[in-house]
Amino acid sequence: MRRTAWWVLLIVILGSGAAAYYYWQQGRQQPLPPQPSKTAAPPAPAAAAPVILHPLETSEVQPLPSLGESDAAMREALAELLGKKSWAEFFYPDLMIRRIVATIDNLPRKKAPLRMMPVKPVPPLFARAGTQDNMVISPGNSTRYAAYVTIAQAVDARKLVDVYIRLYPLFQRAYEELGFPKAYFNDRLVETLDHLLDAPDIKGPIKLTQPKVMYEFADPALEARSAGQKIMIRMGSENAAKVKAKLREIRHEVTRRELKSKRP
Repeated sequence: MRRTAWWVLLIVILGSGAAAYYYWQQGRQQPLPPQPSKTAAPPAPAAAAPVILHPLETSEVQPLPSLGESDAAMREALAELLGKKSWAEFFYPDLMIRRIVATIDNLPRKKAPLRMMPVKPVPPLFARAGTQDNMVISPGNSTRYAAYVTIAQAVDARKLVDVYIRLYPLFQRAYEELGFPKAYFNDRLVETLDHLLDAPDIKGPIKLTQPKVMYEFADPALEARSAGQKIMIRMGSENAAKVKAKLREIRHEVTRRELKSKRP
């Protein structure tokens, strides 16, 4: 989303020629052809600096590892927040910051590739009910997400954001590597949190269709939604409400750490 272009078009202004006259042969006045102006074109305007909406108040108290060597720091931080058993069971151990950044950037988009998710897929298979002509998401499908939701609820939002702030330069570097060298990752994070919080709360059966291999929402408006909002819908209304409560806590902690000088 949705990114703002920050380069201004180069405009070149050409000056008009000035006619010069002089007398030639017995006082006859002959005009010279118009000469091009030697006035220099104005310099190209400098590229506008990107607008940062949610600047963080960060300070590197201790030297950080390089992005390529940051997995150990993330493993230690998440294991402390979640417990070693939960971290090992649910999270991939490699490319952790890159996975988190890519997923946060992808959730508001149509697709969020599983290969870049920081957490392992939800087991078991997607649960549906009904006949081929009248399929719905099974009421029991929400139980697949129960363990993930329990972990999310248990996370201390303040401590989680503490880790994020401490390692923020690495998150920013990963975002730049992803293809956004002039964008600010924390703005994208807040944007994604707001996007997920805006996911519709749907109670009751949700109809499905299966045009090929994968299941899709029968309602075109639901199927057109982003990857992140579809996840919120699939996990069920009750689970989504619990996750949204935690996302609000995280958003509050993140925006609370913004540079005071930048606040309105």
